[in-house]
Amino acid sequence: MAARRSIGIVINGVTGRMGYRQHLVRSLLAIREQGGVPLAGGGHIWPELTLVGRDPDKLASIAARHGLTEWTTDLDAALSRPDVEIYFDAQVTAQREKAIRQAIAAGKHIYTEKPLAESSGAAEELAELAAAAGIRSGVVQDKLFLPGLRKLKRLIDGGFFGKILSVRGEFGYWVFEGDWQTAQRPSWNYRLADGGGIVMDMFPHWNYVLEELFGAVRAVQCTTVTHIESRVDERGETYQADADDAAYAIFELEGGIVAQLNSSWAVRVYRDELVEFQVDGVEGSAVAGLRGCRIQHRATTPKPVWNPDLPVTESFRDQWSEVPDNDEFDNGFKVQWEAFLRHVVAGEEFHWDFESGARGVRLAEAGLQSASEGRRIELGSA
Repeated sequence: MAARRSIGIVINGVTGRMGYRQHLVRSLLAIREQGGVPLAGGGHIWPELTLVGRDPDKLASIAARHGLTEWTTDLDAALSRPDVEIYFDAQVTAQREKAIRQAIAAGKHIYTEKPLAESSGAAEELAELAAAAGIRSGVVQDKLFLPGLRKLKRLIDGGFFGKILSVRGEFGYWVFEGDWQTAQRPSWNYRLADGGGIVMDMFPHWNYVLEELFGAVRAVQCTTVTHIESRVDERGETYQADADDAAYAIFELEGGIVAQLNSSWAVRVYRDELVEFQVDGVEGSAVAGLRGCRIQHRATTPKPVWNPDLPVTESFRDQWSEVPDNDEFDNGFKVQWEAFLRHVVAGEEFHWDFESGARGVRLAEAGLQSASEGRRIELGSA
């Protein structure tokens, strides 16, 4: 029987929504339930988990709920353990840089939620420090592993679109203000002092999606808004929401593709999924969401005629075809975790590193600069 390769992982921020639900339960515990991550040469990678957070009662409760024994509120103590090889960070953005620097100093490989840091300068410095220390780094870029975008990538790689002309994206939903219904997102998201704002939250996502599927972003023009200026926090107290809760942006991509992406926590959903991308090419078009992807080829494109005097008698959505799965699609966070573990243990390729994460922060900064100065910002070719 092939040997099992245990690997110690510190998970910081496990009491938060993303750290607990997506990374602990649906990724690392799911990996353990399936027997580990299989290696090409035989054997499996087995995650040994140490939970880290600020609230000992919550940590003890989570550990007991899932049959785990290792938890602590002392990050330094967790990082000093010789059996720990990987540090993972799912804290609020404002706490991330300090902890990652501690992990680099301790010589641990690092995997982290995005954004990597609060500024591109800090993110780039973390990338340089990690490279100098010879550690392996990774940033969560989960949307690339979602079924809808994997189908879209398959279409691009197969030449379905011919020349791609444009991308249109819609993301968002109504986040309740917290007064008469509890908000679905933590209140820190809407306070600038705590690192909130939809640009810093979503533009790092848009950077890797655009970069990997269509081409690097060369310029951005953005308008940001704080639509909901007063919200109620987790303690029932009203606070001023001063962070941007919506961003409307045009991205100019390498190769001449134009992408228009709207991001909003103050929009009611009238689409099939919470995020959708429409890609238009000379030979065909596609609309991809989190899971589904529909296409319309050049040969089957109808010929609409503009006539406002007559009612529309055709269903435009019925004129599109569904792209088949043709594969088994696992949880996107779990798939990237498996890839990072194979990267650390077996040296398999993993290009979603700190450098990639720093480019995402750089785009977010450019978007905020564009909104502040009311002009188009070039990012150059680097």
